[in-house]
Amino acid sequence: MKQTRKTVVSSILPAETRDGAGVKLHRVFGGMSTVTMTDPFLLLDHFGSNRIEDYISGFPWHPHRGIETVTYLMEGKVDHEDSVGHRGTIYPGDIQWMTAGSGIFHQEMPAPLNEREPEELLKSTGLTTNVSGFQLWVNISAREKMTKPKYRAMKNGSVPVVDDDGGSMVKIVAGSFEGIQGALRYGTETDPTYLEIRMPEETEFKYYFREGRTAIIYLVTGSISINASEIFSGMRGIILSRSGSEVSIKTGDSPSRFLILSGNPLNEPVYWYGPIVMNTREQIEEALSDLKSGRFVREKEPDFVE
Repeated sequence: MKQTRKTVVSSILPAETRDGAGVKLHRVFGGMSTVTMTDPFLLLDHFGSNRIEDYISGFPWHPHRGIETVTYLMEGKVDHEDSVGHRGTIYPGDIQWMTAGSGIFHQEMPAPLNEREPEELLKSTGLTTNVSGFQLWVNISAREKMTKPKYRAMKNGSVPVVDDDGGSMVKIVAGSFEGIQGALRYGTETDPTYLEIRMPEETEFKYYFREGRTAIIYLVTGSISINASEIFSGMRGIILSRSGSEVSIKTGDSPSRFLILSGNPLNEPVYWYGPIVMNTREQIEEALSDLKSGRFVREKEPDFVE
């Protein structure tokens, strides 16, 4: 079957902002203004700094309901804890995929590495004040909104990495590439794909999406051309058409690194109040009432999958 090419629908320059208790970050997309184009993805933040004061205040205790949050750490560490006592640390290359479902409280606190970290980690990174990574919010379908909360902790070494024929490195967080399944294995209506690609200079990378799926590229570093026409550089969100299946990405005289996100659009109503995303205003009002009355956490023991 002949492949048809996707086209660029929109190019987004990330907005510098602060969130949590003052963490400095770049918001690639997020909010009601972009949700129709990015459905089922709600928000993508790129946080990172070598200045401790830009991140040390972190993301103290806050609630989530109706979404999944995906934290992918590149540098430093993030200590996390939830309302029923689960706690741990995310290190470089690790991913935490949390399904908030019916409701959970948690906190995520970025911090620099110190001399008490695992010896193998310090050998590869050394002591550094750099902390950087990505947080993605994925919507949950109406019938799955109030599911039991769940954590999936994916350590760096457990995430498949593939070298393609053109010399690019592909890290498969979710979905699949060249028949290899990613670290996240579960079925939801959104069926997300999450890839990290690192391309050397003067190379081409081709990817084939399933027809009708949302497709987003987030360019982290370098410059790329898409389908041998449009050129993008620096940090840039690129939203592709849902029609078509093929995209050709080429680098120039420098390496590039980017994320590919893809998923089935839910095409459902979205009512959004801070860290709570539901389908109706009444559901938002119920969540706020639950917060006031102490009934927000419906399941007292979320699933925790290492």
